[in-house]
Order: sequence, then structure tokens, then C-alpha cells
Amino acid sequence: MGHGHSHRASSGVDDEIRVGSTARIVLLAALGVSLLLTLVGLVVWFPPGDAVERAAREGGEAAQFAAPGVTFPSGEITSVGPRCPGQGLPDGSGCSTLQVQVDGEDGPVEVSVPPEVLDSGLSEGDTVQLLRRPPAADDTSGAASYSFFGIDRDGTLRWLAVFFVVVVLAIARWRGLFSLLGLAFGGAVVWWWMLPALLDGSPGVGVALTSAAAIMFVVLYTTHGFSLRTSTALAGTLVGIVLTAGLGVLAISDAHLTGISDESGAIIATFAALDFQALLGCALVIAGLGVLNDVTITQASAVWELRAASPGASRAEVFASAMRIGRDHIASTIYTIVFAYVGTALILLMLLKVYDRPLLELLSTEQLAEEVVRTLVTSIGLVLAVPITTGLAALVAAPRGDDAGGTAAATTADDATSRSE
Repeated sequence: MGHGHSHRASSGVDDEIRVGSTARIVLLAALGVSLLLTLVGLVVWFPPGDAVERAAREGGEAAQFAAPGVTFPSGEITSVGPRCPGQGLPDGSGCSTLQVQVDGEDGPVEVSVPPEVLDSGLSEGDTVQLLRRPPAADDTSGAASYSFFGIDRDGTLRWLAVFFVVVVLAIARWRGLFSLLGLAFGGAVVWWWMLPALLDGSPGVGVALTSAAAIMFVVLYTTHGFSLRTSTALAGTLVGIVLTAGLGVLAISDAHLTGISDESGAIIATFAALDFQALLGCALVIAGLGVLNDVTITQASAVWELRAASPGASRAEVFASAMRIGRDHIASTIYTIVFAYVGTALILLMLLKVYDRPLLELLSTEQLAEEVVRTLVTSIGLVLAVPITTGLAALVAAPRGDDAGGTAAATTADDATSRSE
């Protein structure tokens, strides 16, 4: 790590970046300790194999998605009937009917659907998912009953996923492939380790820190290669994660947030004895993970490029130049976080807009206050991560004439490749 030659295409000259020996040792030692703590957390909080099943058993009926015997068959729409007046909405347009051909049935079955389902553009030939209830014990007809459950969207999701992969690979090439592998690993950690560990009652913030660190160790090195530049970005990311977690715990406690702001939280609270404030802290850490990774790798790369372009510049000069880049990145990233929430909560915000209450009072409600805290905490974490990562990178990438503070070392082939791409 940190050895090799970097070829700058602009000059055709091999430029060596001097790496401060003390800074390098401290950086790698700190990452080694972090990796050890991450592995310890993965082992200590490793959920037992029956964690999810045990939570379901303890939940009883509350944890059941459907009653015993209920199935969810799919069927093809054969016809779309008229609206059913007098039901549902105040204007009298409450539902519509669909004729659906289900496998195993002699003829189509009729189900009622909400008007917004019909307004989505359903037509003959589309596939929907139904809820099938077996006949009751005292039902002499022996016929099962059907009701509308949802629209089969598997086809759309598949072509979107394939298109996403094709676009990433076509434009980002090998980097895109490695990023997809890192994304798959991150999803696996969340689904098969983090969620079962939380359901098993492990501390939310501890699980979040362990999951985030494990994901970042693999994702950053897989996507950006093994180099001191990547290690610096990783260190900045880990510091940002810890700051986000600490600030989140403080804000959640001070705001007296319960962590239960929607129906999903209320349902799981009925059968799982969990610390929902700690779960909210976990959510804050995971929510800020992507933007933290974005700003830290950008700042580390900026310092490396500036150092390669100006080998004799002082650390303070490189830091100041990189921070000018960082400030622009901070501004754009904050916009991203805020408007991403606005986009996902547009309907809720429209509803709150028509309420006859002051805006500040609405912001204090559980649902909105939780999102405000989430947005502000993750934003503060990423803002602090910029100067921290930039400072670490400036210390590691020493000036050319700094013989006392470092030994000559070069950037890796990964850094050279990143410049040529």
C-alpha cells in the first residue's frame, strides 16, 4: 500500500508523492484498530440463526403477515369494470371492479379495487396479485374468496435494474463493476446481519457503527483500490460515522423522540421489546453513510491531485486549496440531502401545508421532527468529515522537500488509473 509509480498523463513524468512516515504509521495503525473493533462487533453481536423466527414467535398474530391458509396468487386482468358509485370517497367514486383470471379457477374472479388503482392505468392483460382466503369451515359452497392485494411490478423492477447495471458498467467500466459488488455486499450486511442483530435486541448504535464500518472497509477498497489515498478517505469516513452517531444520540435524547413515527414502527412495537430511540440512532448512521463516503473520497482524491501537481507546496497550502473544493461539494451535498427528503415526503408535506397550524408547531410533531433531526445530523456529520479528511490527507501526502516528516513513496497504480479514466 503506497508503493509503486504514478504516471501523470499531462507531463509524461513519473511523479512521486512523498508520504509522511509518521502519518502513514498512525493512519494504518488506527485503521487496524478500527478493523479489529469491527470484527469484534461482528462476532459479539452476531445474531443467532433463529433471531428472526424468535421475534415472529414472540409477536404471535401481530407478527403474521397474513392469516394461516391465506395465499397470494397472481392473475391476468381480462376486463376492467366501471366505477362503483356510493363507496369510498366523498364524491361517490369509491372503487372499480376487475375481472382476473387466476390459475386453477374455471373462470375469472371479480375483485374490487380503489379508484387510484384504476387511475394508475391498469388495463386488460396486466398482472395483479390477489389475496386468496380459503373457505370457512361452515361454508358449504367450498369456494375461496379473493380480494385485490397489489399490482405485479416485477417486470418493471427487473428492466430498471438491468438498465441501471448496463449504464453503470458502460460509463464507469471496472469501477462501476466494483461499486456494484460493494453495493451487493452492503445490502447483504444489512439484510443478513444488521436487521437480525437489531431484532435480537443488540444495541442499535453499536450495531450501526459495526455495520457501517464493515461496509466501508469492503466498499471503499473494492471500488477505489488499496492505496493510502483510499485509506485516508476510509479514516475520514469512520470519523464522520462516529461523529454522526454521537450527535444523533444527543439530538434524539434532547428532542425526546420516540423512534416510532409511522405504522411500521407501531406494529413492531407491539411484539418486540426494542429500544426504538437506539434504532433511530442506527437509522441516522446508515442514512448518512452514502454521502459521507462521497465527500471523503472526493477530498482525499483532491489532496492527492493537488500534491501531485504541486510537490513542493506546503501542507497548509494543499489543505487550503482542497478545502475550496470541499466547500463547493458541501453545498451541493446538503442540497442533495434536503431535496431527497422533500421528494420522498412530498405528499406528507402537502398535507401539512393545508393544516391551519404554524410551521414551527408542525416541525415539532414526531414525524417531521424525526426527519429534521435526521437531515441536520447527517448534514453536520458530512460537513465535519470534509476538513477532517482533508487534514488527514494533507498530513499523509507530504511536500517533496519534507525530508524530516516522511519517506519517498508513490501513489499506487489505482491512483494513476483514476487520473487516466
